[in-house]
Amino acid sequence: MPKAKTKSGAKKRFKLTGTGKIKRKHAFKSHILTKKETKQKRNLTDMTLVHKSDEKNVRAMLNI
Repeated sequence: MPKAKTKSGAKKRFKLTGTGKIKRKHAFKSHILTKKETKQKRNLTDMTLVHKSDEKNVRAMLNI
């Protein structure tokens, strides 16, 4: 059986924490920023964790 390949898009977007949780960036921070409030843009800057319901799919894409 061949090696399982990691999805290259997923390995660029997700990182593992020390405790095994998966970190992600917020969406809506790349363009069309003039109409967004400063507070909204500031809050989108922080990293957050992948939701529990999505974690199984992300782990499958990362082969972990």
